[in-house]
Amino acid sequence: MLCPGVRWLLGACLLATALQAAAPHARAQQAPAPADSLAVSPPSPPPPSARQRGPYFFYRRLDYGSEALVHPLRMIVNSGYGIMQVGGRDNHPFDIDYERGARNLWMNLRDPLAAIQNEGWGRFLQEEIIPVSTSSRGARYWPNYTQHLIGGGMSWRLIKEWFIAHDWPAPGWLATGTMLGYHVLNEIVETSDYDGWTTDPVADLYIFDPAGILLFSSDRVARFFSDTLHMADWSYQICYDPWDQTLENMGQNFALKLRLPRSRRWHLFYHYGTHGEIGLSYWQDDGDCFSAGAGLMAGRLIQLADGVRTVDLVPTAGVFWDRNNSLMASFIFADTQAYRWRLNVYPGVVRLGAWSPGFYAALNWSNRFEAGVTISARLPLGVASGGS
Repeated sequence: MLCPGVRWLLGACLLATALQAAAPHARAQQAPAPADSLAVSPPSPPPPSARQRGPYFFYRRLDYGSEALVHPLRMIVNSGYGIMQVGGRDNHPFDIDYERGARNLWMNLRDPLAAIQNEGWGRFLQEEIIPVSTSSRGARYWPNYTQHLIGGGMSWRLIKEWFIAHDWPAPGWLATGTMLGYHVLNEIVETSDYDGWTTDPVADLYIFDPAGILLFSSDRVARFFSDTLHMADWSYQICYDPWDQTLENMGQNFALKLRLPRSRRWHLFYHYGTHGEIGLSYWQDDGDCFSAGAGLMAGRLIQLADGVRTVDLVPTAGVFWDRNNSLMASFIFADTQAYRWRLNVYPGVVRLGAWSPGFYAALNWSNRFEAGVTISARLPLGVASGGS
């Protein structure tokens, strides 16, 4: 069962987004913070070029924490292989049958009506589109809304702002290509061991991904998620183990914080990806924030029928430290087949002269220790040792 508190939070976010986007007199510039709100002053965003002007909501060019690792290639690799973190999936990237996955993906995207009819319109609408089921086996819509509509839309806006900040031409098209690249790669990896009809890519690539781009194309929507919900990308530091030839510590994560009524420092906190931890955040005046939450995580992949998969859910809990909404460190426990506990420390915490690497350390389900290091923010992969 999905946590009622998490379902309530998502519903409240979507409702508030709709109301915010519909407001006819929303200001074009960020409104001043209420007197009783927490005043955090992150560094000013980079000045936009004369060719591309517009506000920055999610990318501020911070040189520390998770934001220091924002890069199109890292987003494609980290998110494209994110399904490998779910138990029951092989995490050897060179063993994936990419041709088979691409062929199967194209078959379903080329004839989406046939894929839907094979599953049945009623089941497709109830499980992929309409958020009514609270069963983990019937609520396949859940990642569609959280990871494709909201997460994908925010990622599109984030990487578009990255392209603007680095003075690339056509940042909107480049951001769309980046988002399409990692979602197509994710679908290829996910269906590389299956031949047949499936509606998962139909819902993702034809409905929720375009809707996410349209949603976050609105400055009012982006401002709401940035200023009211403090949404941020807190993805893991993906690493490659050259000895075992595996990908480790992969996965795209997001964080939301909603200030509690009559409180300056306390926020309702939600951290999610292939998991969801809900809890509280305590935000200090200097920009440092400490959060803790607990919830459920995808444990292992379950085959329900031809082309229909879901996951079982296991308990998870974590503590987080961020600075100006850029994640500095996290410690997460989860009863999964991948990692029992995992520590991620991001660039800006440990310094070796002028170099500030990020690193992770983890204990997997068989009590085997592994660790990895993020060498540079410009490289999409770090190096790990001791994996599966």
